[in-house]
Amino acid sequence: MKPVPQITDMNRLYFEGCAQGELRVRRCLRCDARFRFAHEWCPNCWSAELGYEVASGRGKVTNVSVVHQAPYPAFQDVAPYVLALIQLEEGVRMMSNVIGCDPTEVVIGMPVKVTFEQRGDVSLPMFVPDR
Repeated sequence: MKPVPQITDMNRLYFEGCAQGELRVRRCLRCDARFRFAHEWCPNCWSAELGYEVASGRGKVTNVSVVHQAPYPAFQDVAPYVLALIQLEEGVRMMSNVIGCDPTEVVIGMPVKVTFEQRGDVSLPMFVPDR
């Protein structure tokens, strides 16, 4: 079985959104900065006044790597696969997989949109080409 993230108080609302088909990003209520869920304070102004908003789920590939050697036995059946850094329309960058196409088709600048993969009780955001 592929690994699943541990749900904590800090990421619970994020993963609850994923379970509902929503890609949520953190938003600072003081300076309006947007960023990943893994921050307890705004990385821009250090405020702890944070909320969540639903992202569009659209973005572009900014970095890409094709993984040929599976790090765990659970990934052997999907290798080779793409690990990419995605720049969301909202400005947030996140690492994820690009699925639904040949790994050699994934290039920097490629438009992508979010989809979700169910792993046990957790839904994880993945991206597919946005053609």
